[in-house]
Amino acid sequence: MKTLLDDKTRYLQIAFNYDMHMVQHLLPQIPQHQRILIEAGTPYIKREGLRGISLIRHMWRGLLVADIKVADGALGEVEMVYQAGANAITVLGNAPKETLDMVVGTCRKLKMVSMIDMVGVGDPLKVLMGLKKPPDVVVLHRGRDEESTRNKVIQYRHVNRIRSKFDVLISAAGGLDVKGARSAIFNGANIVVANLVQPGDQWTGISTRENVGEMATAFLTTIE
Repeated sequence: MKTLLDDKTRYLQIAFNYDMHMVQHLLPQIPQHQRILIEAGTPYIKREGLRGISLIRHMWRGLLVADIKVADGALGEVEMVYQAGANAITVLGNAPKETLDMVVGTCRKLKMVSMIDMVGVGDPLKVLMGLKKPPDVVVLHRGRDEESTRNKVIQYRHVNRIRSKFDVLISAAGGLDVKGARSAIFNGANIVVANLVQPGDQWTGISTRENVGEMATAFLTTIE
């Protein structure tokens, strides 16, 4: 999988969480850059289904992450998003071990990037130690509902523990702006996830009122 992601490179992952209209309007503003990943976010997939993933693939040549957060039925869900055009997929870290192993194994066969999302997981290393093979990416994730809780932060303390045992990339997600992205890279992340947010949203990210292309470039410069 290192053919799709390089552990010496710092990536920006931009998440679309609304609808296809937003994708059609904003995705063309984002430069087709090898260090930019586009995410079909969980709410987006729930709203638009597989056709939403296919739309992004039609418009985007690079890595496309289906943030479907597999919890069960791994084989079918990996194959569904693969057929729709995704070449990366997320699975919940608190899913059964069998599910995690199946996602990682199926992704290897399909040459997809496997991402284990550790939202709500107390000890990510313990999860990884129980697997047959590690994923390509471990996502240290402060959930959207946790962003408003003052003492809830992205758990960068796990980075060195994970890296001491596994050759994986680390993704940081959860209310990141440019300043947060800089902190994520300082703390050892390879991938920074930024959500596109609309005016009035309580979450932090890249505002749809801004020039999204310029903001993407600013993120890339910050994390380089």
